[in-house]
Amino acid sequence: MPARDRQLVWSTDDGDRRKARKRPPARQAGGRVKVRRETAGRRGKAVTTVSEVPLDDAGLKELAGKLKKRCGVGGSAKGGVIELQGDHRDVVVEVLRAEGYDVVLAGG
Repeated sequence: MPARDRQLVWSTDDGDRRKARKRPPARQAGGRVKVRRETAGRRGKAVTTVSEVPLDDAGLKELAGKLKKRCGVGGSAKGGVIELQGDHRDVVVEVLRAEGYDVVLAGG
């Protein structure tokens, strides 16, 4: 069997590694998630941005999917920032607080 096909299946510390569950990434203590409405560079169209979320790229895309479904709009998650089409700050703050994040409205 080639070395690349071998996987550790049993460990004296963890037991059966095949049944190990993936742990969610740890959230940074004291971090604040910033939610703001932006129009700059978008021809006057409003966009809700969520920044400083303590998640990796996969977690960020998953959270963006939840927010897009809840708001019923399109958007993207790139560069550590979630962008949602339109002004949905109230709904986004509600969802993020329910997820356990410390949320602050930034900007005007």
